[in-house]
Amino acid sequence: QVQLVESGGGLVQAGGSLRLSCVASGITVTDRTVGWYRQAPGKERNLVAEIRSNRDTFYDAAVQGRFTISRDNAKNTVYLQMNSLETEDTGIFFCNTWRSGNGYWGQGTQVTVSL
Repeated sequence: QVQLVESGGGLVQAGGSLRLSCVASGITVTDRTVGWYRQAPGKERNLVAEIRSNRDTFYDAAVQGRFTISRDNAKNTVYLQMNSLETEDTGIFFCNTWRSGNGYWGQGTQVTVSL
């Protein structure tokens, strides 16, 4: 059974930082692509960053240079370091991966950036 558990969200002032964690079980994060998505209030869920099995990374243009995705193989965990946070970054952040044609999501962690 695949499980993804996110944590690390919270309330932060603009310009601040947060680090999100996605702990995986039932899959090995080094074997597949793991992504972070954001769902802003009233909006659809969009890809923010992803890390592939070969460690290649992708970032949405809006977060390029501010966010860094990484993983700890020993902890089977994927991180999203978020710096220089902006109010537009507010939303629920979800971790995602795929296995055997099925998509898996965590429960999400709320990030709120205030002025």
